[in-house]
Amino acid sequence: MKRVAVVGAGSWGTGVAWLLGTKGVPVSLWARSAEVAEGITATRRNPRYLRDVVLPSDVVATHDIERAVRSVDVVVVATPSQGVREAAEHIAPFLGPRTTVVSLAKGLESGSLLRMTEVLADVLGGPERLAALSGPNHAEEVSRGIPSTTVIAAYDEAVGLQLQDLFMAPSFRVYTNADVRGVELAGASKNVIAVAAGMSDGIGYGDNSKASLMTRGLAEMTRLGRHMGANQLTYMGLAGMGDLIATCTSQHSRNRALGESVARGGTIASYDEATHMVAEGAVSCVTVDELARRLGVELPITHVVRAILHEGMAPANAVESLMMRGATDELHGMGLVED
Repeated sequence: MKRVAVVGAGSWGTGVAWLLGTKGVPVSLWARSAEVAEGITATRRNPRYLRDVVLPSDVVATHDIERAVRSVDVVVVATPSQGVREAAEHIAPFLGPRTTVVSLAKGLESGSLLRMTEVLADVLGGPERLAALSGPNHAEEVSRGIPSTTVIAAYDEAVGLQLQDLFMAPSFRVYTNADVRGVELAGASKNVIAVAAGMSDGIGYGDNSKASLMTRGLAEMTRLGRHMGANQLTYMGLAGMGDLIATCTSQHSRNRALGESVARGGTIASYDEATHMVAEGAVSCVTVDELARRLGVELPITHVVRAILHEGMAPANAVESLMMRGATDELHGMGLVED
């Protein structure tokens, strides 16, 4: 039986700890807050996130990072994307040379624009033991045993297969995909489209508008992936279309909720204060847009989401700028027709 450490006791970290614990996997769940760790120990519930979820006895919470990760076989990094480097630096002294590290974060690092496994490799060394888990996986549903699916993308096929077996459960079906780049880029960019979908909801637009945003958003995501050398079929899978659908439509989606709030007059700061939750799209609209600019790739939806969230553009003006763009072929920039 593999021993697992989950670094980060937010919603998704708690949900994954529950999932593995129900399989009898020994899990050490590291919480940044000593209060959260003590609360889980005392009540078997996270006092801040997924408070209705009772964690199995195989899940042991701790505030001590060394205690959490020393001598485990797998470390699951469940922090927000901008905290992955710090988490990697904290766990590095205690990892064995064969310890597998899995990232759950969806984003690009600010400044460097590195993907999450690239950040981990920068701190921990070569990518052979690294992987990313991504898909339509709202923690609120996974932790209730609602049937869900996900994808594991690993640099080493054997690592991917081992993790597939580790995470597979009756209510959680796991697929593998060798396209780590595509899976991670899709996870980062779909959050931005979800913010746009939420803005559409907040303005009061209908199904036509939202379906159009999601479809053209998927085209943007695929276009960027193609230029980065990703497999375009990855974007038709769980990390692409699957996650996009869930994130753009779900009541649990932080990114959709952020967009809706901003469209109704709120700000990133007011959303953060009200929810105490991280909406990755607020950062990803900048990092993904910066990456696209470096590559000369057109991402019009991403660009206007950035302008609305960070540059004061009015949502109504953003809609006009998108609708009045020059006419193109639907498959423009996808490598399927003349660009």
